[in-house]
Amino acid sequence: MSAGGDNASDFEQLAMPLLASLYNLAQWLTQNRTEAEDLVQETFTKALRGFDTFQPGTNFRAWIYRILRNTFLTSRTGLRASREVLFSEEEDDAGRGVEAITEETPESILLAAAEHELIATALEQLPVVQREIILLCDVEEMTYREIAEVLAIPIGTVMSRLARARKAMRQLLAQKDRSAHR
Repeated sequence: MSAGGDNASDFEQLAMPLLASLYNLAQWLTQNRTEAEDLVQETFTKALRGFDTFQPGTNFRAWIYRILRNTFLTSRTGLRASREVLFSEEEDDAGRGVEAITEETPESILLAAAEHELIATALEQLPVVQREIILLCDVEEMTYREIAEVLAIPIGTVMSRLARARKAMRQLLAQKDRSAHR
């Protein structure tokens, strides 16, 4: 990175493309739009302030996600139970640009929305440690190595946490399925 006044410009070039995905993760972690905005703003402030410690040639994405995660964890003394689920327009529009093989009907749209809601509700019920690993892997599509860097844990721990988180998610979905069919 260049010295002096170009630091902010270098930071902007690296950080701005990650804004939406950082906000998405922050929203899932906080489960509150305002808190997510504050978390991302604080993350950007801390990252810009500490940008001179970033090692050029290393993974900037993992570096800034780690700052977001650490900022979130230090801001919490306990999790608040919040049932509000907000989705970005990108998530709502996912897949709509591709024509389906079968025609969408009101019933199929309703079933897809119900399934999406069920998954989101189950994800919210997971402890933060399990929720964040699923989000980083399956939503943000990070590699195990990137996740290990963000969470500051070995790759083996990433894999075992992910397996436990996915198992817990399956159990929650199975419970909801059983209770829906009673």
